[in-house]
Amino acid sequence: MRQAFNFYRSYWDVAKELNDKDRLAFYDALLTRQFTGEETELKGLVKFAYLSQKHSIDKQIKGYEDKTKRPLQDPSQDPTQGGTQGPSVQEKEKEKVEYTNKATPFMFRSSLLKYGFKENLVDDWLKVRKAKKVTNTKVAFEGFIKQVEQSKQDKNLILQLCVEKSWAGFNSDWYKPTNTFNLPPEIID
Repeated sequence: MRQAFNFYRSYWDVAKELNDKDRLAFYDALLTRQFTGEETELKGLVKFAYLSQKHSIDKQIKGYEDKTKRPLQDPSQDPTQGGTQGPSVQEKEKEKVEYTNKATPFMFRSSLLKYGFKENLVDDWLKVRKAKKVTNTKVAFEGFIKQVEQSKQDKNLILQLCVEKSWAGFNSDWYKPTNTFNLPPEIID
């Protein structure tokens, strides 16, 4: 059930031009439409005043229905709806619940930095990943770290290799240290 709506200045400006009886009918039609979605049968100046504001009224209702993915309904049809608190208090309580249910988003870049990767390598690798259109999720991060640890190599060496080869990820089987048997001793040390 809808708890609130925006009361525009134009509604008040139009209503001021009506006599008391017609103004009440205008406000009643406006509130009925906003809270229940029902149109009220109007006549004379009240109908003219209402029609002058119908576009903005209907636009608000459509916005509400699109946002909540449900049509307006008459509150008298469902006695389980509503409450003892005013609409603004109910909306604030709803926002608190929605806010507390949201998990803290995973920060891929900061997780790489906390793990000990060099910042310049992290930034370059994130560019590679973006170009490859891969997502930076917690699962992707954990899988990457697992493979880095399995390689038993320096983590920054692995990340540099990923940047140089334009790899969006890493598999420890991909890294084969150079055969040192044919290298001069000064290079091995």
